Amino acid sequence: MNPTACILVIGNEILSGRTQDVNVQYIARRLSELGITLSEVRIIPDRREIIVTTLCDVRARFDMVFTTGGIGPTHDDITAPCVAEAFGVPWTIHPETFRALEAHFAPGEFNAARQRMATLPQGATPITNSVSIAPGFSIGNVHVLAGVPRIMQAMFDSLAPSLPRGTPVTSRSWYALDLYEGTLAAGLSEIQDHHPDLDIGSYPFRRPDGRRGVALVSKGLDRDAVLAAAEATRDLITHLGFTPQEGEPPP
Repeated sequence: MNPTACILVIGNEILSGRTQDVNVQYIARRLSELGITLSEVRIIPDRREIIVTTLCDVRARFDMVFTTGGIGPTHDDITAPCVAEAFGVPWTIHPETFRALEAHFAPGEFNAARQRMATLPQGATPITNSVSIAPGFSIGNVHVLAGVPRIMQAMFDSLAPSLPRGTPVTSRSWYALDLYEGTLAAGLSEIQDHHPDLDIGSYPFRRPDGRRGVALVSKGLDRDAVLAAAEATRDLITHLGFTPQEGEPPP
């Protein structure tokens, strides 16, 4: 079986609606490419007891946990000390990271707030990134990433080569204009029954010009089965009197 993963999105700004999360989509896509099954996503606030409790729960149930958010220099960036607490280790200066940050900032600018970004759980391994000097870190099966999307992506790209991998997910899509879910539901259920190990879904869409339709997506670890299911969805669209088009509908 493929390794399993959970994402913890940490931040009051996500829960309040002030900030829209875009990190989950990126991580989910990359995990799929690596053959890692994303099994759960949680969004939790910047509250010590919730972060610690949730982290202890999910790291025991999944092969990997990825957190985003809460590793900056301000008072509400509490993810790192919470991870240290969850692992029962001190939150302490990481000498190599401290020296790198100290050299990065101009004299007098490496203040106490910025020194927080060089403070990691004892035993953690920094995750470098090509955007900013401040690292994320890994400890055990937990990988702590930034919340800013471009920094998070750089950190994930740095981390990805070291992650355990499984069989990448194969995905195939067909769509048709003017076709609706109510018309194809029975036929699609039959295809799913023939391929119980695949994830077969229907996704309605609406184009900017007002025309609507539905995309049928077949996904799974068995490439041959995915291709067979995708062919069946194409044939279903044709049988219903519509024109199947391969791929995702254009925006």
